[in-house]
Amino acid sequence: MPFLLNSHNVFEYLVELGLCNNSEQATSKVELVVTKNFDLLVTLSDSRKLLVKQERHKQGKAAGEFLGEWVLKEFLQRFSELNHLRLFLPEVLHFDLLNSIIVQTYRDDYRDLSDFYQKENSFNSEIATAIGTIVATIHRDTFNRPEYEEFFHKNSSYSASDFVKKAIGMLERISPEIFGLVPDDGLKFFALYQRYDDLGQAIAQLGSTFTTSCLTHNDLKLNNILLHSNWQQNGTNIIQLIDWEFSAWGDPAMDLGNLIGSYVFLWLGSLVISKSLSLEESLGLAITPMDLLQPSIVALASAYEKTFPEIFEHRPDFWLRVVQFVGFALILQILSTIQHQKSFSNTGIAMMQVAKTLLCNPQQSMRGNWMRENLGQ
Repeated sequence: MPFLLNSHNVFEYLVELGLCNNSEQATSKVELVVTKNFDLLVTLSDSRKLLVKQERHKQGKAAGEFLGEWVLKEFLQRFSELNHLRLFLPEVLHFDLLNSIIVQTYRDDYRDLSDFYQKENSFNSEIATAIGTIVATIHRDTFNRPEYEEFFHKNSSYSASDFVKKAIGMLERISPEIFGLVPDDGLKFFALYQRYDDLGQAIAQLGSTFTTSCLTHNDLKLNNILLHSNWQQNGTNIIQLIDWEFSAWGDPAMDLGNLIGSYVFLWLGSLVISKSLSLEESLGLAITPMDLLQPSIVALASAYEKTFPEIFEHRPDFWLRVVQFVGFALILQILSTIQHQKSFSNTGIAMMQVAKTLLCNPQQSMRGNWMRENLGQ
């Protein structure tokens, strides 16, 4: 049986690791943080804060996702020339493989970027520029380095290319068994998907161009980015990228596509859906319109290109693949909603239409108003 953390034994666990001492227990505070895992925030007497995370066990086992975070720490320790990347990453203090527990320093001077955007409805290009610069720096400084690639192949349990192949394979091999696995609403998606031969062909073609060449996050979305609470005055280090469970040797185009896809999802998730409105009318009435998001997307892309121009020498079609990966990220979001919320609503239909445009017509999607001019084609 694995050791299971709770609010009563977490302090003793930290003392055994040497991360605090017994004298601090009386003045320490333990809070439960609601996430998919079991997370405890421990505030110590000197105001230090530690986030202690344990994967939830199913039938006595955990998925082992925290290993990716620890592998990343070991990677940076092994290759000291990459120490500058630590500025953008969480500080991992301990990893317990047997019990699936990881301990990190908690920074309460940062906040979730997705939460910031949704509550403030403000999209300052300076934030997007910082994100684009940081992501490009990580990709550039690890690009085409055989020794780095070998490290991840030997130590990482996650494969970005296998994930993409598996996702594409599931879409390609829709069989009668799907009726027993997917709710009725979900079947509407698969029925609609099968009507579009060009969509399936575009996704298959995207998979064939998947090129692993650098360290990638592989789950790069807005709620995995932290923004400094005082970012307007802080100047540097206003962004941190967290939750590196799926870090691996991967394709930078997918990282960037996932990230831009999160911005697009803010737009699609704010649609005003009604039977009396056409799809184009709903898109135009979004609470968070694309016109509001577009400057951030452009700033992010421009910063990435400025920081890592070499990628275009190696991959002249890089931006086309990024745009297609935006569409692929939306398809994966639909599948996730079907799996977890058991639904495929009109919002999902709108998302699928946008995804189809991005995947099948990436050149057109890059022109004009980025994508809205080409919807429905």
